Amino acid sequence: MGFFSKLVRSKSVAQLQTEAGASRDFRRTMGVWQLTAIGVGAIVGVGVFVLAPNEAALNAGPAIILSFLVAGIGSACAALSYAEFAGMIPVTGSAYTYGYAVLGELPAWIIGWDLLVEYALIVGVVAAGTSNYLQSLIAQITGLHLPVFLQAAYDPAHPDSGRGINLIAMLVALGVAALQVARTEVGARFNTVVVALKVLGVIVVVVVGAFYVNTANWTPFIPPLVHDAAATGGTRYGVGGMLAAASIVFFAVFGYDTLTTAAEESKNPQRDLPLAVVASLGVAMAMYLAISLVLTGMVPYNGCVDPSQAPGQCTEMILASSAPVSAVFAARDLHWISGIINVAAVCGIASVVFAFMLGAARIWFALSRDGLLPGWFAKSHPKYGTPHRPTLMLGVFTALAAGLLPIRELAELVNIGTLSAFIVICASVLILRIRQPELERRFRTPALWLLAPLGIVFSLFLIIGWPWVTEGQFHLIGGLDILTMWRFVIWMAIGLAIYFLYGMRHSKLATGES
Repeated sequence: MGFFSKLVRSKSVAQLQTEAGASRDFRRTMGVWQLTAIGVGAIVGVGVFVLAPNEAALNAGPAIILSFLVAGIGSACAALSYAEFAGMIPVTGSAYTYGYAVLGELPAWIIGWDLLVEYALIVGVVAAGTSNYLQSLIAQITGLHLPVFLQAAYDPAHPDSGRGINLIAMLVALGVAALQVARTEVGARFNTVVVALKVLGVIVVVVVGAFYVNTANWTPFIPPLVHDAAATGGTRYGVGGMLAAASIVFFAVFGYDTLTTAAEESKNPQRDLPLAVVASLGVAMAMYLAISLVLTGMVPYNGCVDPSQAPGQCTEMILASSAPVSAVFAARDLHWISGIINVAAVCGIASVVFAFMLGAARIWFALSRDGLLPGWFAKSHPKYGTPHRPTLMLGVFTALAAGLLPIRELAELVNIGTLSAFIVICASVLILRIRQPELERRFRTPALWLLAPLGIVFSLFLIIGWPWVTEGQFHLIGGLDILTMWRFVIWMAIGLAIYFLYGMRHSKLATGES
């Protein structure tokens, strides 16, 4: 076999379907509601309680709802592509497994390596978001505060804050890892309860907050561009700010892909996985749009925590604070509801930690089972039937990321990786339709020839920026910053080195091992 042939060797769809049917690595315990809860749990969390209000304050203003719609279009196109694959190839590994079937081994490895680190970093981002609300809840109940050094990670943007380590975020990551080592159905039931509490909390926020909306706060809907960004803490606004926010809040509108990593733990994967993918994204988008309208209607997008300060000249903006939803209700003297908000936020964000750690561990397991990483990780727990080794390793790694890295930088690095995976998925489902149109597909993406290219284009624009012409000059607005792109390139280079030094020779397809 030639060198290039080794890079694109692949498993057939029929082979993957056979492996899925014969697999005894996991116990099939989850139905459509538990899968949907994992999807909703992954999507709705830090986006509602942290990123959406923060980006409204810093970039988009009330137009944050448009940012969600832009990000949601690209995400929906990818979601429908995921649904088609999930119904056809119900195997642990999500996009990695789909890439193995369509594109070959090296592209599949790149996708798997990409998703492995992105899922792990998402756990770090979300654990950090959980920490802010949990600290607020503890202070509300007991009046106690952690020492400043243990409240949050060191942030170069605020070098004099005195913060150094996010202790609670580290404990959240380790606690969820310990929970997932136990039987999958125990964790799934716990997650379903937590997601229900989160949804209930968001409903309470929207219903109560709607009575305190002042529609004047939505004007101007797209605030004018702020040229002196330093004076307002980095605010940009304008259409560019709205699109820049879309690149960040995209973090909040994916996550349904995590439920596809649990394919081999689903009772009826070919029916339930597509239903759960579509349902979870639909529920999540409705919640995001509702809460964005309510929060930006309750307080001015550039309103200050200190009411004596003029809007736009704040020491700290309400929507840019570390626990912004609580801060919004406190600004309207609705302190009685802040406890409900903090409980819902802790439950909601913790469920995202659960979903993405579950996904990361199963991708790691799939890579190891195929020989691309050491097989030591592809051993299920003899009693609990869970991938305990990768789960525990991820618990340690994500605890360090959550405890030591600033939340916004983590979110940007996560987005570029996931957007790259979405591009591959949208392209792969098109390629498979052309190559093997006769395959049975329990779910067929409607208008695929329109939606898949649209998903590719939107994902590219969210990475590099949106083409725009002002005063006769062409330029890109929005997108992710160049430092994020370089970090992504470095991580991919590390992944390629591992593949050529280890995975290429130890792959099950290379050794002929079944």
